Amino acid sequence: MIAIFKRELRSYFNSPVGYVCIAVLAALYGLFYYQVMVMGSSSYIGRVYSTMFSYSMMVIPIITMRSMSDDQKNKTDQVLLTAPIGVTSIVLGKFLSCFFVFFVASSLGLLPAVAMSFFSSPAWGEIIGNYLGTLLYGGAMISIGVFISSLTVSQVIAAIGTFVISVLLMLIDSMASAVSNQVVSALVGWVSFNSRYTTFTQGIFSISSTVFFLSVMAVFVFLTARRLESRRWN
Repeated sequence: MIAIFKRELRSYFNSPVGYVCIAVLAALYGLFYYQVMVMGSSSYIGRVYSTMFSYSMMVIPIITMRSMSDDQKNKTDQVLLTAPIGVTSIVLGKFLSCFFVFFVASSLGLLPAVAMSFFSSPAWGEIIGNYLGTLLYGGAMISIGVFISSLTVSQVIAAIGTFVISVLLMLIDSMASAVSNQVVSALVGWVSFNSRYTTFTQGIFSISSTVFFLSVMAVFVFLTARRLESRRWN
């Protein structure tokens, strides 16, 4: 798994993809934190992360689009599938490399908060809660993106598919409110990433939301491993 992780991580930073994704997210964090400084109140920090939710969901498909599809296109997946390593380790290595890129970008987003601490007293409890929530929903979305990437040899199709899913997850709250059946509405609302992440932006650490995001990661890593296992046997 570590060897796969290192290999995939090198591929991100041997191309502009990793640098561009990190630079875009870090720049957006800087812009929205600047707006907080202009407003003169650290109480607006929650809005930074709630706004970044939408932008991150649009950048994550670019991070994950090549994770599995690139190997299928270049036929290098045959080397992985015949190697003496479990498919779960392969998937975890690829998932963790994607997650690391997102982790670096999200961590750089803390630098404006550190700068603010020199002339004000930002609520670090709220900031850390938002940061952890960002990593959780990012990890869940990345696991979905890696799974979609395993279904196609085209990076473009993988990116579009993941982007469509991310848009649906952002709009699912309004979809739930439009459903007249209360049971269906509650079920649709239950899978909402936005509503679960909003809890973190309010400075509340939610165990149920944490378990939900971790469960999504586990389920889609498992599904991707099963997809890879079926290709190994074929």
